[in-house]
Amino acid sequence: MNNPLVQKFDSAPFSKITTAHFLPAIQHAITLAKEEVAAIVSNTTAPSFENTIEALDYSGELLDRVTSIFFNLNSAETNEEIQKIAQEASPILSEFSNDIVLNPELFKRVKQVYEQKQELDLSIEQHTLLDKRYKSFSRNGANLSDTDKGTLRKIDKELSQLGLQFGENILAETNAFELLLTDPADLAGLPEGAKEAAKALAQSKDKKGWLITLDYPSYIPFMTYADNRSLRKQLAIAFGAKGFQNNALDNQKIVIKITTLRYQRSKLLGYASHADYVLEERMAGTPQQVFSFLNEILEKAKPAATEEFKRLSAFAKELDGIDQLQKWDGTYYSEKLKQKLFQLDDEQLKPYFQLENVIDGVFTIATKLYGLHFTATDKVDTYNEEVKTYNVTDKDGNFIALFYADFHPRPGKRNGAWMTSYKSQMIKNGKNIRPHVSIVCNFTKPTPSKPSLLTFNEVTTLFHEFGHALHGMLANTTYSGLSGTSVYWDFVELPSQILENWCYEEEALQLFAKHYETGATLPMELIQKIKDSATFQQGMATLRQLSFGLLDMSWHASDPSKTTDVKTHEKNAFSGTSLYPDVAENCMSTSFSHIFQGGYSSGYYSYKWAEVLDADAFAYFKAQGIFNTEVATKFKKHVLSKGGTEHPMVLYKRFRGQEPKPDALLKRAGLI
Repeated sequence: MNNPLVQKFDSAPFSKITTAHFLPAIQHAITLAKEEVAAIVSNTTAPSFENTIEALDYSGELLDRVTSIFFNLNSAETNEEIQKIAQEASPILSEFSNDIVLNPELFKRVKQVYEQKQELDLSIEQHTLLDKRYKSFSRNGANLSDTDKGTLRKIDKELSQLGLQFGENILAETNAFELLLTDPADLAGLPEGAKEAAKALAQSKDKKGWLITLDYPSYIPFMTYADNRSLRKQLAIAFGAKGFQNNALDNQKIVIKITTLRYQRSKLLGYASHADYVLEERMAGTPQQVFSFLNEILEKAKPAATEEFKRLSAFAKELDGIDQLQKWDGTYYSEKLKQKLFQLDDEQLKPYFQLENVIDGVFTIATKLYGLHFTATDKVDTYNEEVKTYNVTDKDGNFIALFYADFHPRPGKRNGAWMTSYKSQMIKNGKNIRPHVSIVCNFTKPTPSKPSLLTFNEVTTLFHEFGHALHGMLANTTYSGLSGTSVYWDFVELPSQILENWCYEEEALQLFAKHYETGATLPMELIQKIKDSATFQQGMATLRQLSFGLLDMSWHASDPSKTTDVKTHEKNAFSGTSLYPDVAENCMSTSFSHIFQGGYSSGYYSYKWAEVLDADAFAYFKAQGIFNTEVATKFKKHVLSKGGTEHPMVLYKRFRGQEPKPDALLKRAGLI
């Protein structure tokens, strides 16, 4: 085939790909993968770990590569054509996946190997792969009757399409909203950089004035600094109404349909709920354990959150006579109170966080901790001219990974930040195949007069995603199915969240926090203020995170089929965590992409779970020194390089010497 995606390639051949190549490439890769599976099934030799389990892990390599390229483009560089292909490809891929896990002959071979695992001389990693592979069949219907298998296929096909539709609706609603301001008075309070960005955005669309959108780099500064309360209200309501406007892009029925289908699927497979099904493969284990975990932290955080909210309400009343604090007031008055208490705001800090310097900083920290070196290269194909590429090597010059970074918002790119992989690490035929890893973010763009200057929140986001990237880059396992971030979901956030801690440390900040005009290092008093303000409103922030986890569990830990009103369901879920009055026009569930499109269903609690791990792990670094190579080497050896080769608690204890305790998190947050 004259198709760059099915010819041999190392790095993704972006410049040679047209959208017309994707569907034929996916179909061709599926055909190849089916042939590889057929060869395993028709093997007349008795099933063994090598000819069945290992062969299965090595199969479908081209399909993995093509789909990783395609679905990242659907998130980072999409258009109507790509979205249409995604709608066509998703059910085909779902069908193929079911063809594998519902193949009785293949399962028979896998089961034979699984049943004799005690007699086999397997390594720990091989044992883990065998368990994972067997469960991928049993947990996906291999033991079902033919009729039930047919039902499962139908459900999976529908779920894949509904998830895509959910995401497309949110992207369309985000892109559809524009707030064009023509009166300079409406910009009162906004920093110069935000005004300049709004003006540049308006000009890019041939409009006069200042354009505010629902993209984070536009939305967040406006909600944080704009003095005009009615405009903040207008913007906040638009942001919270995505997928909840009873129009063609409404997600209410999709939410109920997705959760009902997930519940039906779990019952079909013998589980009490979707959460029971998901959590079997998580550190938490059961819905009861998740509720217990969330409620334990809620109990400790709620008094602090309530007190913080009272203080914020009193401050807003004193400052502007606000009788009732609303959701569109929260960020604005929090920032004002923070400035009053700490004389610190993002505008003071931003000049010290030029994007290029922060990138150099995170690279330097990776060098100090793990001996990695990053060299920019223009020899790697990219999907957009804004994407930067780097060769990653170790201290001896050995190639470790290829790293892509895509930092700014643009049309066709969804909000948020994420890490993805274009090529998995594995050891095959004695060769260690190294990974290709990417991070995608939506940071403030450069303006005609200023480079890209990051808010402190954007700095921690960059460190967070880079932590995921390190997990991918430093992977060193035999099998791609256990490599890098292929771990339990409530463990996957540990490498990302722990790296954020370095953003608060003087020793780390001095490496990269330099004024973009003068080159002066971030003053010590500002560093101290960052540390002092780190616990500011942590009770409220904790309550917010817990509310998302509880909302997720409310949809997935019981039967949702009797739910007729998404908003009522949501209000009930939020009843124990609400501080602000409800906004009738808004609904979180209809734009909660993490759980309805992004794979976090029954797993949103894992952010908090991983915070317990990261606070406990960083306490170890702090005790020994944040650049202590002995501790860093242990973290690399037992966590970053090991992927999913063993149970995460075993790996964690090997690194830390003990199980994690929530006390480190509660102490760091100032809650105890």
